Order: sequence, then C-alpha cells, then structure tokens
Amino acid sequence: MTFDLAAFLEEAGVGRRVVQLKPKQIIFSQGSSADSIFYLRTGRAKLTVVSPDGKEATVALLSAGEFIGEESLASVGGVHMATATAIAVCTALRIAREEMIRVMHEERSLSEMYLKFLLARSMRTQADLVDQLFNSSEKRLARILLLMAEFGEPGSPDQFIPPITQETLAEMVGTTRSRVSFFMNRFRKLGLIEYNGRIRVHKSLLNVILHDQYAERDPHVTPPPASATSRDRSKAASRRR
Repeated sequence: MTFDLAAFLEEAGVGRRVVQLKPKQIIFSQGSSADSIFYLRTGRAKLTVVSPDGKEATVALLSAGEFIGEESLASVGGVHMATATAIAVCTALRIAREEMIRVMHEERSLSEMYLKFLLARSMRTQADLVDQLFNSSEKRLARILLLMAEFGEPGSPDQFIPPITQETLAEMVGTTRSRVSFFMNRFRKLGLIEYNGRIRVHKSLLNVILHDQYAERDPHVTPPPASATSRDRSKAASRRR
C-alpha cells in the first residue's frame, strides 16, 4: 500500500492517538518521561521551563503543523526538558517513540518532512538568540507579536493572536511587565495593534523591526519607564559611547 503522510498525521492508529486539549491544559511536563512525540494539528501551544530556584520562563510558541517533544526520539529513557501547554483549543496527534522511528526509517516522505521541521526549528532558535542579543526590547516584543499572528504565512491577514498575558510576553522579551505595557500602549496609539480583550496585530507592526529608529521618530511619545532590564541599560550606555 502507498504511504499516505497526511492520513498518518491526521488519524489514530497503531502507536498513534488523537488528543483534544483545552486552553492551559498540559501536554507534557518538564522532567516527565519522553516516550512520545506530538504533532500539533490545530491550535497554539507554548514551551516553558522552570529553573532550580523556581523561576519560570516561556521559551517558545508553537503553531499548528509543528512537532512537540522531539527529545523523545533522542534516546530511550529520556525526559522532557520543558513543559508544553496549550494556549488555545488544540488537537494533537500523540505518536509513540517506537512508531515514529519505525515509520521514519520506512517512509521517506515522513523523514523529509521531519528534517525540514528540524531545520526550520533550528533557524528560528538561532533567530531568537540573535534577537535577544542585539535587538531592543521594543523590537523583540514586535517580533513576538508578529510570530504569534503568523505573519508571513501565505495569505495571512491581520489577525487576532491567542490569549496571552503581559507577564508571559515579558518573560519572552526578557524585560519587565511595565515595559511591555508601555510598548503595547504605544503600538496601539500608532495603530499597529488593536486590543479589547483580544490582541489583533496589523502587518504595519513590521515597521518597528525594519526601522531601528521607528519609535524614536514619534515626538508625541514619552520615554519608557525607568524599570529597564540590565541588558537594555547596557545597550543604552554603549550607544552613548
């Protein structure tokens, strides 16, 4: 029989089970046994990690069409390095480690798809690192909002992003909640986003990333609150030099 990749990723079967998830429902937890990989069919999810002293940080946002828990394929008896949580209603396919490895060995189409996914994930991780190292907190926030709105996808219109708190955005940006609130209000005043319970992102927000001095050109906006992170303060000092 001809292998049907779409059917494999859509339907339950040997070693595969469809999982329905509600917002805030945990897909797997940090430190739990990594015996399955998940394919996110619909919805959005996030990955969070907790440090030994109890600090939590959001490290990635996940969209439909992505795999979650790929560390399960690395070795037998491994554990998940992060907690995956649904941030909207999700449908996922849980694939047992053994079944995923077997089909990847036997079916080239799945192997090629998974390789493309890993390359895209690696490139995005590298882009995230560059963003954290070199961009201002305002540009990092704009990039996260655009990613959540799936900007750049073929035919994607201005759209609402999944519900997310400013605390979570601050974790991902690497700054304070008050600074995120300041920039969100600025984006709204400039017509780059809308929000009344839900956040709607306009493609014009891309200007914040494309033009380094975009925000500074607005003479009607006061400077951000003084509660900047040490990284932002060091960047400001470097510019003055």
